Amino acid sequence: MMIREPVIAGSWYPGSKDACARAVERMRPKEAPAELPERPVAAIVPHAGWQFSGATATAAFDAIRGRRTPKTFIIFGFSHRRPVRQSAVFATGGWETPMGIIEVDERLAREILARTPDLAADNPRPHEDEHSLEIQAPIVQHLFPGAKIVPIIVAQTAEAVALGRIVGQTIGDLEADAVCVGSTDLTHYGPGYGFAPAGTGAAAIRWMRDENDRRMVDLMLRLDAEGALPEAHEHSNACGPGAIAATLAAARQLGAKRGCLVRYTTSYDVMLEDTGRADASMAVGYAGIVF
Repeated sequence: MMIREPVIAGSWYPGSKDACARAVERMRPKEAPAELPERPVAAIVPHAGWQFSGATATAAFDAIRGRRTPKTFIIFGFSHRRPVRQSAVFATGGWETPMGIIEVDERLAREILARTPDLAADNPRPHEDEHSLEIQAPIVQHLFPGAKIVPIIVAQTAEAVALGRIVGQTIGDLEADAVCVGSTDLTHYGPGYGFAPAGTGAAAIRWMRDENDRRMVDLMLRLDAEGALPEAHEHSNACGPGAIAATLAAARQLGAKRGCLVRYTTSYDVMLEDTGRADASMAVGYAGIVF
């Protein structure tokens, strides 16, 4: 049985089972969103360290939990370190985290691969040191005990839309009890990221939040899968537009009409709230959306 070992446990999120469980419970929202779909089929979550984006990711997963307890999460991610020309599916075995081993839904993974021979391959290597999917796994394990995953690193090409559509079709055809989750952060703003069109300071952070990130959030809410990659390319407001495109296409295929924004924040806002101080020269945006 192939087991992927954790690479960011103890740094990006806690390194023990009890600490992970306590952290997820602390990050859960105190109130459910006012409006949610009756049966969520997909979500967008961020993938920074839990200190910064964990509460936003947890809010989206917790919103799903308020409506259903799916048996499988198909998680679309982005490869930060190893560019992939063809989307990479981790198709067998399991992933180890401090919470234990979360199994891969091998039946669903095989069916997806069989239907996407030109779009995806059984390729665990890009997953070895990638954090965008691992960071979600302990949250899933705590909130959905026994759930399985299908981890997919999505190539940053227009074919991400076709991949997502076929994944949605596969879920429907198999009547699989599965939810699709796209893992992405939004604008990486500041000179340190090489992107500071509005300068620096609090006004620049407001521009990032209210204009640049808002463009991508609105696109996601209206399920514009085809627009995700061009939008990110032009405005630098998402690091995982392929994962976004695949998720939106899958959500549409599964009947979603519009998304519900359950939480939005930035690393600047988090640090200001937690410590009373924040560096206004840089920030990253995070959104939790449920479809």
